[in-house]
Amino acid sequence: MHYCSHCFSSALLGYCSITQIQSLSDYRKKYDEGKVNSTVPKSVADMWESLSTEVRAALIASEMKATDAYIAKSSLTRSGSNTPTILSRSSSDALFEQNSSIDSSKDNEVEVKHEKCPVSGATVTLSPVERAPKNVFAFTKTHFSEKSEVTKTSTATVTTTTKVVSTSRGWRNIFSLPISYDVNMVAHGTLFDRINSQLLDATGVHPEGYNTRFAVIDAEVDTLHGEQIRNYFACKGIELTTCVINGGEADKRPKAVDYILDELCAYKLRRREPFLAIGGGCVLDIAGMAACLYRRGVPFVRVPTTLLAIVDASVGVKNGVDYCCCVTNETYKNRVGSFYAPSSCLLDPAFIASQDKRNISNGFGEILKLALVRSPDLFDLLEVHGKTLIESRFEDATLKQAGVSSRIIDLSIQIMLEELGPNLWETKLDRCVDYGQYELVSIIMLPSLPSLTPVNLCFS
Repeated sequence: MHYCSHCFSSALLGYCSITQIQSLSDYRKKYDEGKVNSTVPKSVADMWESLSTEVRAALIASEMKATDAYIAKSSLTRSGSNTPTILSRSSSDALFEQNSSIDSSKDNEVEVKHEKCPVSGATVTLSPVERAPKNVFAFTKTHFSEKSEVTKTSTATVTTTTKVVSTSRGWRNIFSLPISYDVNMVAHGTLFDRINSQLLDATGVHPEGYNTRFAVIDAEVDTLHGEQIRNYFACKGIELTTCVINGGEADKRPKAVDYILDELCAYKLRRREPFLAIGGGCVLDIAGMAACLYRRGVPFVRVPTTLLAIVDASVGVKNGVDYCCCVTNETYKNRVGSFYAPSSCLLDPAFIASQDKRNISNGFGEILKLALVRSPDLFDLLEVHGKTLIESRFEDATLKQAGVSSRIIDLSIQIMLEELGPNLWETKLDRCVDYGQYELVSIIMLPSLPSLTPVNLCFS
């Protein structure tokens, strides 16, 4: 008959301490002398005897090591322990406690934590579970409440105080998303240059022979640069599948997301395959929403083509669309969306030259907002050179040579990242980058002003 050696040692240790059993002969000697609990069945001793000397020695050494570690830990944590009293116990509670035990011999052990629930005021004890001690915790919540009732009679006033102690249990899962993405500055006008591999590299590493890619492109950008984009991939032996959408605020609707999802399904985009989103802020928001939804999240690469998108939409993690509610018959800006980071961003300032002055002024409005709340240096640059940069569409040779154009863009992006980086999920709503935002949103969404953009400043 074959037995599990771990079961043998566990069974035997249920009747006597491991320190009392250094060998089979020592155990039998103590057993004969009556120094070992006489309730140890002979069958257990026979099972132990059936193990080889080497196996018994290894089991004893392992159990003693674990016992020593437990004793050492207990001596350190016994004082100040605040273990809640168990008022009642069932078989399911015992199983719960057993499954939530900690292996004290592990170096990466996580200590039991105690905290107070900010909502109910309950005392919460969190115990890490064995297989996932840094992520999953078994908890018990103990809530103390007190209720007083005053009864008046003709002869006395009686106050009755009732104290109630309630407990509950469950599990808590803790997981931090590893958010990391690069915002890459591309040398001016070289993004679609055949010798520049940045755009192709951003689409990920694929098996040999996989020669297709997918891109969502703004309709205006496709008119201006579509042939150049397709030639870039063609010369590298890549067949580019494109999904062209309109990039106006009026087109920023759920149906645009549905259209991209349909195209992704037809293309059969794989789970870890990045696709490109090339266009202004609206296109980047729509494509990011689609990336978040498709197969519960696929990587995507932002390529902003407007000044406003370069310094704003491309560097954060927000995506979304405007939503028209059938109940209220009103349209809500960015009411449906997600926090979903791109895999990377590629910023080529040469795209700014394709914009008209009005849209470049809108981008300057966002930069001015950052300057007002964060940077006197940036404000001075805008005050002195803003008019020239707008009229030249950032192509003034003197300012480019002096580094003024790149300095303004670099400062704007860095300030935006500094403000957004520690607060990506907007757990804090008092953000200085939202300066003036809420007043403007109500104006933007007025039906009588469909083409009004957030800020249109004229540096004249």
